[in-house]
Amino acid sequence: MDEFVVYILFSPSTGKTYTGMTSDLITRFNFHNFKSTKGFTTKYRPWMVVFVEFFDSKKDALKKEKELKSGKGREWVKNYVLPNFIDSTGFTSKFNLEITGL
Repeated sequence: MDEFVVYILFSPSTGKTYTGMTSDLITRFNFHNFKSTKGFTTKYRPWMVVFVEFFDSKKDALKKEKELKSGKGREWVKNYVLPNFIDSTGFTSKFNLEITGL
């Protein structure tokens, strides 16, 4: 049985996020960070995984990905995912102040 993953990547060097969906997160993550030669993610390396959610169906995963890419979804990422990632990991970057609103 296939399993699908919706993920959010964070670029600590730029503060950018990227949302995607895959059935093989490790391989996809390696493409974003090392193997891809063109596209959005190549410009903002390195990337860190800050959120994952697993789904049994591709349809449900695509629905969640679309939701996260909407205006409300991007706000949720900014106001919930990134601050919780920073709080839980102690991660620091020049973008912490912007993300947490301090």
